[in-house]
Amino acid sequence: MSVVDKVLGKITPMPNEQKRAEATANARAVASTGGWLWMVLDHHDAIRARFAACRDAESAEDRVAAMKELAVMLNAHSAAEEVVLYPALAQAGEKMHAGHAYSEQTTAKMQMAEWENIAPSTPEWKDKLAHIEGAVLTHMYEEESSWFLHLKDKADRHEHLTDRYREEFERYCGTGT
Repeated sequence: MSVVDKVLGKITPMPNEQKRAEATANARAVASTGGWLWMVLDHHDAIRARFAACRDAESAEDRVAAMKELAVMLNAHSAAEEVVLYPALAQAGEKMHAGHAYSEQTTAKMQMAEWENIAPSTPEWKDKLAHIEGAVLTHMYEEESSWFLHLKDKADRHEHLTDRYREEFERYCGTGT
């Protein structure tokens, strides 16, 4: 982990597992089954599962395969958010949150690219995994506890957001999680 990574970790501490679980449960309670927020939460669950698969992978080959599956899910999910939900968030008066969300996802993509260059058999690979996972979990917490709840309350045309989010996700990832 770089010095910058360590400093950023101290400045923006990761919410604990209980707070993250509460935010997910609260968001799920207000999400419409099958709607854009419901899909986001399903994708967040899939992302968490893919991080666990990376952590649990033992061989270098298994680590690379798990990392690639995680990358596909993260890229499909982030593309859908960046094309559909963050613009809607900005249009709903949450421009600062939308800008922050874009910034965090860009940083995650850069970190993923760095991770690909680390030998999967080394402790550095696991260190980078932990750093990326912490950043992504914090980002998802921000969405689930605040940003997307504001969007749900303030946005119009939720059916349109649902259709467009699904379309963008499937464009990249296909029809599943």
